[in-house]
Amino acid sequence: MEWPPGVQVPGRIEPGWDEVLSPKALAFIADLQRRFNSERISLLQRRVERQAELDAGAQPDFLLGTAAIREADWSVAPAPADLDDRRIEITGPAERKMMINALNSGARVFMADLEDSLSPTWANVVEGQVNLRDAVALRLAFTSPEGREYRLGEQVATLVVRPRGWHLVERHVLVDGVPISASLFDFGLFLFHNGTALVERGSGPYLYLAKLEGHFEARLWNSVFIHAQESLGIPRGTIRATVLIETIMAAFEMDEILYELREHAAGLNAGRWDYIFSVIKKMGQRPEMILPDRSQVTMGVPFMRAYAQLLVRTCHRRAAHAIGGMSAFIPNRREPEVTENALAKV
Repeated sequence: MEWPPGVQVPGRIEPGWDEVLSPKALAFIADLQRRFNSERISLLQRRVERQAELDAGAQPDFLLGTAAIREADWSVAPAPADLDDRRIEITGPAERKMMINALNSGARVFMADLEDSLSPTWANVVEGQVNLRDAVALRLAFTSPEGREYRLGEQVATLVVRPRGWHLVERHVLVDGVPISASLFDFGLFLFHNGTALVERGSGPYLYLAKLEGHFEARLWNSVFIHAQESLGIPRGTIRATVLIETIMAAFEMDEILYELREHAAGLNAGRWDYIFSVIKKMGQRPEMILPDRSQVTMGVPFMRAYAQLLVRTCHRRAAHAIGGMSAFIPNRREPEVTENALAKV
């Protein structure tokens, strides 16, 4: 294949991948990389600086410079019709059989994960894009080695996609000799191939944004959304994003994060395990901040309860969805007792 100027793809190209790694698609994500990667790198450097401040004894706190945003009355844009009922969401990697079962599950929303439930091998991230394209086109199908066929039903869950976080790169695509941001790779290919089709179907490109550590990182996403929609002729505000509040730094900037994304915001999600990890990572140099075994750090302990309650209050005040974190307990249709216990623990 002939790549766009300045773009190299050192990874292998399997049959069918050229459709998602087309020259036009690669030119689109290369443009995103050239426009926004320098700001991404600056924000990652700011993470390093904030960590040094914490290690020196600083405490996370609400920002003085954004008090006016927290105190003002404003709200995010109303949710699209097919993203307004989120009482049951299911998630899993963007793997073909998993996606079919999830979309057919009866859940209101399915989050197809390109982040931490998908091992980011080159094959997985490209096949994930192939699967997303086929799901949007309602032609996703799979035949098992035993000959069992899987197809999408007449009614499927609303699709939401989670790209990888700002801190990661996709080393199999180089733009001007530099690995492309994994966030821009995942988001850009999904939007390029599916944005218009989703709009024509009465839906839209809906996202979960992972691992944000502050409102400047949300501002960068919003800038990417505005430019990407304009480039593809998609109406501004069509993209909707739910932000996972899974870092302790982001917990102090929930209002600001929603404000930066307000025309594209859909809600906030309380992610338990990554939030606990963030506390360990950010505050782990302090003996007084050592946590007990993780099984004891439930959502009922004071610092976790305070975080969850603040998320709910913030979302309700800003007319955004407040989503609970994922349950790790999995129902099993062959074992009713397992299913009953799983549902009781959600």
